[in-house]
Amino acid sequence: MPPPLVAVPAARLAPGRIVGWTPGGVAVPTPYIEALWRAGARVVLIVPGDPGPPPPWDGLLLAGGGDIDPARYRAGAHPKVSGVDPDRDELELGLARRALDAGTPLLAICRGVQVLNVATGGTLHPHLPDVEGLATHADADLEPAHDVRARPDSLLATACGSRLASCPSQHHQGLDRLGQGLVATGWADDGLVEAVEVAGGGGWAVGVQWHPERAAAEEPAQQALFDAFVAAAARGAGTAGLGRAGTAWSGRAGGGAASGA
Repeated sequence: MPPPLVAVPAARLAPGRIVGWTPGGVAVPTPYIEALWRAGARVVLIVPGDPGPPPPWDGLLLAGGGDIDPARYRAGAHPKVSGVDPDRDELELGLARRALDAGTPLLAICRGVQVLNVATGGTLHPHLPDVEGLATHADADLEPAHDVRARPDSLLATACGSRLASCPSQHHQGLDRLGQGLVATGWADDGLVEAVEVAGGGGWAVGVQWHPERAAAEEPAQQALFDAFVAAAARGAGTAGLGRAGTAWSGRAGGGAASGA
């Protein structure tokens, strides 16, 4: 059986971000791809704005990146929101919903878990420093790290254990009201939700707010999350396929913007 194929939507690079790439470009940070390779997956990148229909694949990974447009979860503008890419928002919100509908394994990381939450009608804290009582979850110069406590019966705990130490953290936003069909399965010590899954065991779908890919090469517990995701994709390889009919998820988004994304 061939290795499972995992789709990863790419982020836009501004013109000049890479020397010689004056028109700009698209990219995914290599730690995501390397963690998937170590787990035994093949990887295909999906480009925002591609007019063609996406092909079927066996798993979807939503990676980190810029902020989601607050209008997508019916929030007002915030001066700290940055890096908004409407095409990427539209692509990833649609792919998340399709993956849930089809029962395609889904791993959502940092921005990705926020996309998952908004896609199911949830909301975000647009800037965590505005929320009283929370620790530092992002720093432009230093990468904070914190422990995450996982619910014992969760997919996260099954893969990684009930407590993950020193999880790399670089997010100034966070989950507020959870989307329909999602349940919290991981928390930082300050109480912030750090992981969600689909309630009722509706397929393999895990979203985490930290960056496991940044520690996965050295920390087996962080790599184990990618291993479990790819194993789930392999079990359905060639049968589920993103975009095909499925009944794994019964939730529907109620808080997205009216753009149809």
